[in-house]
Amino acid sequence: MILSCFIIDDEPLALLLLESYVSKTPFLKLTGKFSSAIAALSTVQTNPPDILFMDIQMAELSGMDFARMVPEKSRVIFTTAFQQYALESYKVSALDYLLKPFSYAEFLVAANKAIQWYQLSENSNSEMAKTINGCIFVKADYRLIQVELHRILYIEALKDYLKIYLEGDEQPIVSHITMKAMEDMLPVPQFLRVHRSFIVQTDKIKVVERNRIIFGKAHIPVSDSYKETFQGFLNKLTLI
Repeated sequence: MILSCFIIDDEPLALLLLESYVSKTPFLKLTGKFSSAIAALSTVQTNPPDILFMDIQMAELSGMDFARMVPEKSRVIFTTAFQQYALESYKVSALDYLLKPFSYAEFLVAANKAIQWYQLSENSNSEMAKTINGCIFVKADYRLIQVELHRILYIEALKDYLKIYLEGDEQPIVSHITMKAMEDMLPVPQFLRVHRSFIVQTDKIKVVERNRIIFGKAHIPVSDSYKETFQGFLNKLTLI
């Protein structure tokens, strides 16, 4: 697997160093080199790379703000001299955070983390879609976790990841997988998509109120696009 990458930094020496690191890494291919986030903005939208190695403190548009604009397929590795942004970097799903000055060995660790992430994503989208004895495997925190289908209450999509809410668990499982891939792996009519951001398990539906499905304190909206399908499901089970 070869990963395409952009390097973005407003320091010329930092750009040269990143370029030399990329060139000596066999599984990386440099497809863009920019001295500011503004300069990279149009290119990243039309030809998004797999990985962006990017500084944070840059004029006009910071790397942190830019990371919120990149397409879902691209992952970010920050390269910065400022440690205070490390926590915030996880809020934009950064794969790693390299603190300047960093060695090639440190760069390679981050690059390997990126290729492992893509390999795991590729495998999970193709292989984990198979149900085994009423279970599926989902990727979470670089692990594959077995999930029993009968425990799923509902699934919520949030940008480039999903939250899987299980009966009896306070916290959801967070997984980097597309809503379409999840929808394709789940059996119908046991699971039904009721909104672009929600899939529910029909066996767990207890209360429907004003085009909303109630799961405890959670209110799942039924959108106009899926209302007819959901109403058809209800009609088959409703006594009048």
